[in-house]
Amino acid sequence: MKIERIELRQIQMPYVFPFETSVDRDDNKDCLLVRIWADGVAGWGESPVTAKPYYKEETIDTAWPILANFAIPRVLGREFSDPREIAHWLHPIRRNYLTKSGLEAAAWDAHAQSRGISLARALGGTRAKVAVGMSVGIEPTVDAVLRRIETWLGQGYQRIKMKIKPGFDLEVVEAIRRRFGPIGLQVDANTAYTLEDTARLRSLDAYDLMMIEQPLDHDDIIDHATLQRELRTPLCLDESICSAEDARKALDLGACRIINIKAARMGGLAEALRCHDVCRARGVPVWCGGFLETGVGRAANVALSALENFTLPADLGASRRYFHEDIIDPWFEVNADGTVDVPTGPGLGVAVVEPLVEKYTLRKETFRAQGERTHGGGRTA
Repeated sequence: MKIERIELRQIQMPYVFPFETSVDRDDNKDCLLVRIWADGVAGWGESPVTAKPYYKEETIDTAWPILANFAIPRVLGREFSDPREIAHWLHPIRRNYLTKSGLEAAAWDAHAQSRGISLARALGGTRAKVAVGMSVGIEPTVDAVLRRIETWLGQGYQRIKMKIKPGFDLEVVEAIRRRFGPIGLQVDANTAYTLEDTARLRSLDAYDLMMIEQPLDHDDIIDHATLQRELRTPLCLDESICSAEDARKALDLGACRIINIKAARMGGLAEALRCHDVCRARGVPVWCGGFLETGVGRAANVALSALENFTLPADLGASRRYFHEDIIDPWFEVNADGTVDVPTGPGLGVAVVEPLVEKYTLRKETFRAQGERTHGGGRTA
């Protein structure tokens, strides 16, 4: 397949309600969408960079010039027979994982479409359904958290992931257990703690949690190994794992017992597949986290989660949980058994609704193999 044209868009969509973690609060979904045309097929991908550098160092305003001036020129006009080649061509661009991931994802979509198979099948997925859980952000009160959880459990979600931070941790976890009993429950600290908090984190062992996700620094595996030895509850690494090699080293050190695989955090689906295989070989379970993606990114995540070693519920809730209107058709829905269906149509398996994409576009630019660049408008931010 020869990449003939690439379109880059910045979009912004309002959330149904704000989402707060230990480091930030967001009212809107900001990201970049990438579309590539190759041999008459158009593939879509999402780069889940945000306006602020609070998850990784990347932002919308750093990702756009990296894509426009470096990543896109490296692939435009090239022919590829396997989407893994995209990751190889982009490898000289250091880090910028979230930025590069959308370009590679679009190539996977186009590749699967050209073969007339679903993205899940192209990745090696075998599941028809994926178990899903719900991520609950930090709320002003514990009672507000309990109301949110009651809603999600009523909609069939198989587990709850609670965001925590110092001062909003033990009390809220105890209240959840007291109110809802032995539901599937895990917590996510988004790097909010240090080893000085070991005793406080050890107190969470009493609540039979599925895992404590990323309690320490984003680039750390050494101190996580020290902490894991002090806890009965499994640690799960997220921000620290940017490659399959990171996963191998973390497991060698005993820094975690579970890994959250986010393809975008690893630069794309190809590296996510390698990480999956490393963990499978070690008998370490994985699950698919998310970046509150639009339907484009969510479809790719669902396809990835169809692989055999994704044995824990994913952060892949229904479209309506996040957005007033998603940019795909059909929207993702949660089944009564707490699963979502894996799309079976070619590529992503869902249609991208272009009028809605246009509605939420702030800026766009088109790049052609002949070297032309066309700037487009969008609504005013």
